[in-house]
Formats: sequence, C-alpha cells, structure tokens
Amino acid sequence: MGQEERVYWLAWSQISGIGPVLVQRLQQHFGTLTAAWKATTAELAEVEGFGYQTLEKVVKQRSQMHPEKFHALHQQENPYFWTPADAEYPRLLLEIPSPPAVLYYQGEVELQENLGHKPLVAIVGTRQPSEYGIRWTRQISMALAKNGFTVVSGLAAGIDTESHAATMKVGGRTLAVLGTGVDVVYPQSNRGLYQQILTQGLVLSEYPAKTPPDRTHFPRRNRIIAGLSRAVLVMEAPIKSGALITANYANDFGRDVYVLPGRVDDYPSQGCLKLLSQGAGVILKELDELLKMLGAIPQIDEIEASPSSQQLTLPKLSPELQQVMDTMTSESLSFDFIVQQAAMDAGLVSSALLQLELMGLVTQLPGMRYQRCSF
Repeated sequence: MGQEERVYWLAWSQISGIGPVLVQRLQQHFGTLTAAWKATTAELAEVEGFGYQTLEKVVKQRSQMHPEKFHALHQQENPYFWTPADAEYPRLLLEIPSPPAVLYYQGEVELQENLGHKPLVAIVGTRQPSEYGIRWTRQISMALAKNGFTVVSGLAAGIDTESHAATMKVGGRTLAVLGTGVDVVYPQSNRGLYQQILTQGLVLSEYPAKTPPDRTHFPRRNRIIAGLSRAVLVMEAPIKSGALITANYANDFGRDVYVLPGRVDDYPSQGCLKLLSQGAGVILKELDELLKMLGAIPQIDEIEASPSSQQLTLPKLSPELQQVMDTMTSESLSFDFIVQQAAMDAGLVSSALLQLELMGLVTQLPGMRYQRCSF
C-alpha cells in the first residue's frame, strides 16, 4: 500500500488546481489517495473545495494520466523524493495543514531529523543585513551547531547565506529549502555554498528538477522552513521581509519564534520589533538562555515517552473518543493532523474533541490546535 500510495501522491500533485490543502482533504475523505483517484465525479464533488471548475480539471487531467507510468518516468529525472506515504517523510511536516505532496531532496539524509529525534531550528532574515545582523547570525548559527542543532534556512542572499556558512564552518549540519528545483541554484553566487551543503546537509524543495526561480515560489517555501523546525529565529527583517512570512507560518503551526532586537530607528529591525510587540521571544546577549529555551522544546521521542502521554490513567471512554484520545500528546497538534492520525471523519473528530475538552482531558489552543492536558 505504501508504494501504491506514493504513486498517487505524486499523481495528484500534477493536477492543476489541486494544492497541498486539497490533497490533504482528498486523503482524509477517501482514506487513501488511491481510492480518491478512482472516485467518481459525484463522489469527488462531496469534498470541500471541489467546485465545478476544479472537478472539470480533475476529470480531464486524470483521464490523460497513467499514474504508475508517470511515476516511473518522473523518477528518471527526480530519483530522490518523499511523499507522506513514505516512512522517511519528515514527521513535523505532517503536522501542518499543507504539507508538500512531494518533497524532493538531494544531499546527505539523516533519519533522526526526519523522525523528529534531532532538533531543527530555522534562521531567517533580510537579504541585505547590517554588520550587526551578520555578526549575530554567525555567532548564533555556530552556537546552535556546536550544541547539536541542525540549522534550517533558504539559501537566499544575506542572513540565509550567513547561517548556512557559519553552521558548516564549525562542522554543523544544515538544511536548505529552495524555491527552485533541488538542482537549480539561486542566487548563482551561492553555487559553492550549495555544493558544500550537499556534503554537510540536505537541499529540499517541493518543486521538481529544473524548476527555475519564480517570485511566487519563495513565500510558499517559507511554510516548509517553518514546518520542519521546532523554532524560528528572525535575525533582521524589515516590515515587508519574507522572514515575517516564515514567522507567521511558525505562529500558525505552534512553533516558537525568537527575534534579534534592534534599535527603533533601524530599517532592518522594524519587522523584528513588530514581532516582539506580538509576543515573540527575544534573543539576548547571553546565548546560554536561548540554547536552554530551545533545548527545553520537547522532541517527539520525549513526548512519546512522557508520563502524561503513556502512564495517565484515563476514565473509560467510548471507542470513538478513545480513538481520538490515542492521537493526542502533550504537544499542540493541528485539527487536520488529528483527523489524519485518527482516520475518522472530521465532524466526528470535532465532536469528540469537544467532549474530551469538557471532560478536562484535552485543551483547545488558538489556531484550531489541541493538546492533551497534563495531570
């Protein structure tokens, strides 16, 4: 089933008008994307978001594609990719509402990162940093690397470049999430850095090989940077910086956001000051405190082994409530992720969560996120 589902995750990703959110809805509605592919037009029309125009595109393009043959041909130019059907697919990405249907990669894979057992922290910021921003980006990147963190960024000029380079300078590991295919370097000035990342980390993208730069791709890839990471550090960012998009995604996904403070009249710091006013954590000169906070973020293996998730004695629950409760952890989870893990209808999950909340077993957080109550 895993290999067959992989084929259909790829097939659905090729249908125009079907983005990551709609693919998720298909998977939740039909149970598998294999079943969704074989569904009738009337059955597809029952899925939220499938209007007349979308259905027309699906029916036409589906009739022109042979998923197994397409998968075989696609692998010739794109030999390395994961789908949510693969056990190696990064688990933290499965928590977000719009995980990439296909995640291409190139470089050195470390499964501990994919499984959530090694902490990933994103560092993002302006393409035109000040000397102050560069100095602190290098210092923080090296401190993270020396303390066992993997640094995630986007290979852009400026802060991204400095974070990747400083991490690898001290032998650390870094991931670069691109807005191009994994074989296309942008900007060209980072070609040497890109080659080094392939030997000391991983390059990732939701776009297939040979995809050129496109201005719409970069804001979208920022959700992947935030989704992969336990926390996002914004070093310097003007008000309209793409780094703020990454920070907003991080907030939506329940990730921690920290910012490097700057002077109120410094242009590169205006976005950071805005994030501070919205409750982001502040990066102070004593980096030990930051490292302590980042180290305190629970990892997936710690969550699964925690007393609150394994040893709690629960009251007798109905099968439906128990099925939902079994998916809950002490970490906040999105509603869509809970639906997927419970393999139940969204309406039943919503009702179950309400009952569990009234019983004091689950608490609802902002952004339609839920977590198991600690006792």
